[in-house]
Amino acid sequence: MSIAEPSYTPKGRALPQRQPIAKAIDSITFAIIAYTAIIGGIVWLAYSGAQAMGYNWQWYRIPQYFYTFTDDGFQWGEISVGLVKTLTLSSIAFALAVVMGLIVALLRLSGLVVCTAVSVAFLELIRNIPLLVLLYLFYYVLGPIFGFDRYWASILCLSVFHSVLISEIFRAGINAVAKGQWEAATSIGMSKGQAYRYIILPQSIRFMLPPMTGEVVHMVKSSAIVSVIAVAELTTIGRNIISETYMSFEVWFTIAAVYMVVTLILSVGVSFVEKRYAVDT
Repeated sequence: MSIAEPSYTPKGRALPQRQPIAKAIDSITFAIIAYTAIIGGIVWLAYSGAQAMGYNWQWYRIPQYFYTFTDDGFQWGEISVGLVKTLTLSSIAFALAVVMGLIVALLRLSGLVVCTAVSVAFLELIRNIPLLVLLYLFYYVLGPIFGFDRYWASILCLSVFHSVLISEIFRAGINAVAKGQWEAATSIGMSKGQAYRYIILPQSIRFMLPPMTGEVVHMVKSSAIVSVIAVAELTTIGRNIISETYMSFEVWFTIAAVYMVVTLILSVGVSFVEKRYAVDT
């Protein structure tokens, strides 16, 4: 391992080398400052615009939508309930999307003409339909035909839409495994299914985890679109509160902050997974 030579001042004294930890701290500090400045600028612009309109701020009314204390004791507020429903809907949709994405990826990699054609047709069809239009198709067209309600229409729509993205993650991860692994599995008499199960998929997980965990964040943000068909999730709850109180600025700022906190927590988890399962290069 080579050691970097120290740099010298004009008088010949060596300058201390910057350590990787110091560089990491500097980058984190810069990111925090930049992020705070951006958020602060957005809040300031919104506040200035509201003041110019003569808006009457009512932030004191917001906490009751997170929790309240009544004669029956502690009660969760509407925003808290909406957040739980958003996370539940996103979790179910993501689990289904993973299953569908794996099936589509395996069909495309099967080498069979019919299976490949079906998977490519599915990918191209879903990929070229906007998410909002796809949601309307599931709710207004497929829902009455197959008898599922708006909640399951939302879950199935999100699952199908994200399964296209996840199938590409699976395909890229499987293709990243060295061809020698296939040859080794074949040489010991494994079938194609056994090779996938015991050799290829376990090794491809390290390649797939970082983009897959990022897809979780994408799913949570995409779930807000189901509010257009009045599914009781976080964004829908926000719209209902605004219709009752006319607190547009306070409610949308609060909803945005809740989404931001959730996605930041997930992003931290993504960063941990990327470092924990990083592929050596």
